Amino acid sequence: MTAEYQVHGQTAVITLQNPPVNGLGFSTRQGIVAGVTRALDDDAIKAIVITGAGKAFSGGADIREFNKPAATAAPNLLNVIAVLEASSKPIVAAMHSVAMGGGLELAMGCHFRVVQSGTQIALPEVKLGILPGAGGTQRLPRLIGVEPALNMIVSGSTVPAEKLAKTALFDEIVETDVVKAALAFAERAVASNLPLKKARDIKIKFATAEGFFQFARNMVAAAAKNYPAPLKCVDAVEASVTKPFDEGMRIEREAFTYLVQTTESKALRHAFFGERAASKIPDIPEDTPTRPIRSAAVIGAGTMGGGIAMNFANAGIPVTVLEMKSEALEKGLAVVRKNYENSMKKGKLTPEKFAERVGLIKGSLAYQDIRDADIVIEAVFEDLAVKEQVFKQLDEVMRSGAILASNTSTLDVDKIAAFTRRPEDVIGTHFFSPANVMKLLEVVRGKKTGKDVLATVMQLSKKIKKTGVVSGVCDGFIGNRMIEQYSRQAGFLLEEGALPQQVDKAVERFGFAMGPFRMGDLAGNDVGWYIRKRRYVEKPNIVYSKTADLLCELGRFGQKTGAGWYDYKPGDRTAYPSEVVNEMIIAHSKTLGVTRRKISDDEIVERLVFALVNEGAHILEEGIALRASDIDMVYLTGYGFPIYRGGPMFYADTVGLPNVILAMHRYARQRHGDAWKPAPLLEKLAAEGKTFN
Repeated sequence: MTAEYQVHGQTAVITLQNPPVNGLGFSTRQGIVAGVTRALDDDAIKAIVITGAGKAFSGGADIREFNKPAATAAPNLLNVIAVLEASSKPIVAAMHSVAMGGGLELAMGCHFRVVQSGTQIALPEVKLGILPGAGGTQRLPRLIGVEPALNMIVSGSTVPAEKLAKTALFDEIVETDVVKAALAFAERAVASNLPLKKARDIKIKFATAEGFFQFARNMVAAAAKNYPAPLKCVDAVEASVTKPFDEGMRIEREAFTYLVQTTESKALRHAFFGERAASKIPDIPEDTPTRPIRSAAVIGAGTMGGGIAMNFANAGIPVTVLEMKSEALEKGLAVVRKNYENSMKKGKLTPEKFAERVGLIKGSLAYQDIRDADIVIEAVFEDLAVKEQVFKQLDEVMRSGAILASNTSTLDVDKIAAFTRRPEDVIGTHFFSPANVMKLLEVVRGKKTGKDVLATVMQLSKKIKKTGVVSGVCDGFIGNRMIEQYSRQAGFLLEEGALPQQVDKAVERFGFAMGPFRMGDLAGNDVGWYIRKRRYVEKPNIVYSKTADLLCELGRFGQKTGAGWYDYKPGDRTAYPSEVVNEMIIAHSKTLGVTRRKISDDEIVERLVFALVNEGAHILEEGIALRASDIDMVYLTGYGFPIYRGGPMFYADTVGLPNVILAMHRYARQRHGDAWKPAPLLEKLAAEGKTFN
């Protein structure tokens, strides 16, 4: 059992011992019940203190038991709390560091609560598409008030204990040694024969309940339209006000049971576990020695280089940005400074932090100035010849043991590594624009990349607050290789009858942050044009729509030129439909001899998303991605795929892989059948009734 029992005078102390956050797994729950029973059976024991070992009181459910029988096996958390409430001896929760989810529900089931200042308090279940399922929606409103409780439960946000100091949630707040304070409190409770308080017995007086909950419902419905959990949270909290406690508990439980089965909750839980799985690499043990990263360098002060440098400064790592020309360097550093100034104006950065971060970024025009950096990231133009010059120079200059990384988005990392005499030190670190904002970091493992180098960069990704996902070497890696098939279909849709605004709107309604044509205008249509020109030479058998090339020939590269698939006005990023572009698209269909037709939004979404899925299946089969959830993490954190749909591979699982194949056969009969040949892995899984995840 992962709960320790000790006696301090007349008080039993039950300490949760389930690292790292004392999750309330099956054996921990057993241990709490056994400890309370033992204390109640011992006449010498007059009170009980419950606390958590290490760095948490309790972080809630044990995520290692999710979706396993142990998660709900008796005693479940409801049973444990019932045992606490029924105790004839006072039970004091000694809360410290973290009390979240089931951990907070456990504490609210105790008679008294002593908390250490700085403890983080939350009911974050809504972030997994569910709601608190052990009385959290019923007890928290009784202890801190309806409005603050509803805000905490609907948002899942964390609140420091001090902010709740004057509520009935805490009987005492102490600065240090919370267990000692709880023991003293327990002694006083016994000596004074304090009545044993139960949160369930508190009567809520809330005169304006009806109007308040209607207002809350309207606000939540608008903000969380694709997520069912927040509205169910409102229902459950309303029950704490309008129904007897046990009836409120029944409503909470029904909502919990319903939500657990929703696709949205399954998708959010998939993303939660997918992020944790992404850091696990089968052939690299967790105790693999890593290289220290005390300083960094970035080659190139452009948009990407500046953004990458900000990541290091934000993590407290000094970074030198290298450029060849002083004008380019000054311009790049000025943009970085402006970004930080904007954050300061918005109140996201204090003047002290601003000075600290700007001070950590230095500029240089000489390779010699970066020779002692622990890692250097090249962020120059996406051209192999340019990369060759940089890496040959780095090979000469950088100290032994330094990591040489390339921010390439499509190029062969093995070829880049071969430009050096130390290929084991070379790795791909593909950041996404804007690099200081986007969460995704594709970590590209070359054939000769050292295991310690990969382990170091994955560890570094966490330090700079990125979701690191490992990719093997191939053209475009995971994300861009898949997006190419998505973009091809978008082009074909234009030829067959759609216009950019219809395609974008259909995909955005599905939940994407941005449709393919707005995305092209933002990234720069010339970037895709450059890649296609390379493709025409390297892979002449792949057919692309010529509409994007025609657009670029008109000089319409996107927002940076004030015209792309859409028209833009100075200082206005709104995408206005362009008559010039729409006429060009219709004329091109005529040139091809294609009779334009009405295309449904459903067809648009299926063709774009299933194109991603099919290429993702190829990537899995080739071992470029380690697991399907890694592909989903790439799309959730780097490409604006709707999180409530779980990523392309998870979405395909929910649609049913046989249904995906049926749709692909249907589109193959229409046009460009070669683009719709199902990947062997997709066919195999569908035939066996299996899923990607």
